[in-house]
Amino acid sequence: MKNKKALTIIFLTVFIDLLGFGILIPILPTFASGEIGISDFGIGVIIAIYSLTQFLFNPIIGRISDRVGRRPVILVTLLITSLSYIVFSFSTTFMILFASRLLAGIGGSNIGAAQAYIADITDKSNRAKGMGMIGAAFGLGFVFGPIMGGFLSEFGYEYVGFASAGFSFLSFIFALIFLPESIKEKKPITNFSISLFKIDDFKRILKLPNVGIFIFLFFVIIFSVANIYGTFALLGQKYYGFTDRENGYLFGIIGIVSTIIQGGLIKRISILWSEKAIIIFGLIFLTFGLGLLPYGSNFTGVAFICSLLAVGTGILQPTLISLVSKYSPEDEQGAILGFNQSIASLARVLGPLWGGFAFQALGYEAPFVTGGVFAFFSIIATIYLLKTNRLNLN
Repeated sequence: MKNKKALTIIFLTVFIDLLGFGILIPILPTFASGEIGISDFGIGVIIAIYSLTQFLFNPIIGRISDRVGRRPVILVTLLITSLSYIVFSFSTTFMILFASRLLAGIGGSNIGAAQAYIADITDKSNRAKGMGMIGAAFGLGFVFGPIMGGFLSEFGYEYVGFASAGFSFLSFIFALIFLPESIKEKKPITNFSISLFKIDDFKRILKLPNVGIFIFLFFVIIFSVANIYGTFALLGQKYYGFTDRENGYLFGIIGIVSTIIQGGLIKRISILWSEKAIIIFGLIFLTFGLGLLPYGSNFTGVAFICSLLAVGTGILQPTLISLVSKYSPEDEQGAILGFNQSIASLARVLGPLWGGFAFQALGYEAPFVTGGVFAFFSIIATIYLLKTNRLNLN
């Protein structure tokens, strides 16, 4: 590693921020349904606007970070995130909740910049481990955040928002004091324009050898998982009879397993297994983890299936992000990783919209089975691309 101290600091910054995000996860669907009276499809819209905003802003913030630096971008977005949670605490209508999630999406568009920060301070041989640490920060946020959210919701949903805002602001203070800039030579701002879409850039990125395929595969995987974003808590509440706290425990289990994998095991896995094997086995775990969720029978059964899901996502996400970075030009890390996150955000828009519609119109099993089917076809597509040499992996 070029800079272990900086790596630790960015890990802690992302973790504290994601702790605030994780607090909201198990209670957002039930809050929207029970307190405001939003329909299942409307909940999908609320979930989707967060990701739609990220889809629009991730490439912009990635390009800005290439020029002004990672540190100022991360600081400003953390403040925006904190503000979004304050707005959530005062949400009494669909539109106020909608606005809070829109602000949260803008603030959450800093993940591409955080990943670019990792790329700045690691060499290619250690990049998977570095990206795994970002994944581990997500995982830890999903361990403690949902458990805290489920507990705090018993005192009032507004306390959940205030706690989330507090953690994001704490992350801002921590980054302000300790986070150094990772870029030594910034790109000139001359002729730099901020626009929501640069179609030519998108086409060029997708044509880069291997990069386009990894980004597309990442999109399909994220879409498969995003089918359950707004419906998993509803499944627990309406069909299994779980409380907000029990839903929080399930999200916590997912976080624990993901953290174990991304925080340490991913390095050993990347040494012992080929890139081909990692992707195939990750997709197998993901297929079973998604497809079996509606059939867990009880809390223990659902917890076990959640563990399978967490193994799949824990293996796949850092691996694919690392591969995107590995095959990207060094001077475009921020832009390309930001684009990758933008594509993932688009998947997180389409997934909850479909998931909410399917849950309401087709039955509670539909979003989960759909995710499993997409993951399964990703296995078939990957094997085909490998056999036809359209995808080159070790």
